Amino acid sequence: MSTSREHFSSKIGFILAAAGSAVGIGNLVGFPVAATKNGGGAFLIIYALFVAFICLPVMLAEMGLGRRAQHSPYKAYAELGQDTKRWRIAGWLATITPFMIAVFYMVITVWIFGYLFQTLSGNLDIIAQPDYFGKFVNDYSFVGYLVAVTVIINFILVGGVRKGIERASKILMPTLFLMLVLLVIFVLTLDNAMAGVEFYLVPDFSKIDGSVINGALAQAFFSLSLGMGILITYGSYFRRSDDIVTSGKLVAITDTAVAFTAGLMTLPAIFAIYPDTNPESLSDSSVSMIFSFFPQIFMQLSDIVGYGFATVAASIFFLLAFVAAITSLVSIIEVPTSSFMERHNVSRKKALLAMGFAITLLTLLAATSFGLLPWVSNVAHYAGVDKSLFDVIVDVFYDTILPLNGLLICLFVRFRWKRKNFAAELSEGNPNYQTSWLHKYVDFSIGTFIPVILAVIFANTVATKFFGTSFL
Repeated sequence: MSTSREHFSSKIGFILAAAGSAVGIGNLVGFPVAATKNGGGAFLIIYALFVAFICLPVMLAEMGLGRRAQHSPYKAYAELGQDTKRWRIAGWLATITPFMIAVFYMVITVWIFGYLFQTLSGNLDIIAQPDYFGKFVNDYSFVGYLVAVTVIINFILVGGVRKGIERASKILMPTLFLMLVLLVIFVLTLDNAMAGVEFYLVPDFSKIDGSVINGALAQAFFSLSLGMGILITYGSYFRRSDDIVTSGKLVAITDTAVAFTAGLMTLPAIFAIYPDTNPESLSDSSVSMIFSFFPQIFMQLSDIVGYGFATVAASIFFLLAFVAAITSLVSIIEVPTSSFMERHNVSRKKALLAMGFAITLLTLLAATSFGLLPWVSNVAHYAGVDKSLFDVIVDVFYDTILPLNGLLICLFVRFRWKRKNFAAELSEGNPNYQTSWLHKYVDFSIGTFIPVILAVIFANTVATKFFGTSFL
């Protein structure tokens, strides 16, 4: 066990860093739209129950594994798994997954930065044109935006845990919360905004079926960054005296609160500008909503508050989205960076150089998946559809592997690490844990029905994504 490993300096530092990894663009747009289309308040209730009863135990398992091993995923599984091959595979998956997710997330973050730049330049009317996004994704200006985003991310990561990730989180996360609250206050003052609030919050249990329940669990699981190796890595930056249990609860609450609050911005804004909106017509794609729909909303808003004020509102929105994306991306890239440092015994700067080169190269390839390079735009065919490199990365590493990684850590706790050792780890920093109701629930659930649920989700995702069928 390393004696020189960095640690977070405070509980709030970890909470903000972990919340930063969890709060992404899906929280700002995807979650509110999913709730509106799938029962409103009913979806929110189901989502909250999944966070509390399914996701929290998995979150505690990841954080506990990281702190016990004091290593990032690859070495943590190898060390506590006693070097058995099957657990080395689990560690490898938990490392390669965030690396590949970083590629597609980098593409989206660069797009957001480009839109932010254009908005700040006073070009809201240009980005609001229906055909702008199609042109934008195939424009070589992407390279310049990519350089800028890469510099920002590496500036944060090169500072390490305390001076980089923790310090940036303490600045960026409060800024994100403030911008979100300001936008919510502004949006709720618009005419017909309450119609959006009603669609968002009023429960409609008639819409709840198997697919909605599966979607709510998947949204909760993905929203909290589970299965990406992030919380294993961040857990390894905990001190022995830190309270993992309370920190995990606060991260879950913070992420859920941000997602819920975002709904009070997104849906009221849509209904205020387009009063006759049919919720079923809203796109399930966060990308489509952010880059195609929202610029048009802000442009329509200019008829109400003027072009200058609409530009300011749009700038705040894209800055909000950019901060959310950056905080997530920093956490995602930290996982393979930390693993590279441990496995090859190199400095953080050298590891970042290697990661930066590899991720940038793959990002450039993924960014050409929209027609710029035909051979990248059509690299696979499954479920009856041609797929680009970007599509394959999302389908395999974001939609499919995450529940598998969650399943593997549950199995690891149950059959290799053992639940009594897991409970003892969580008790460090929280001496009352083993006498609590939470301990009894986590001990039972993580070794019984949670792995079954995750296995079903994984199997159904494989069937849906790659064979065009579903059994839920």
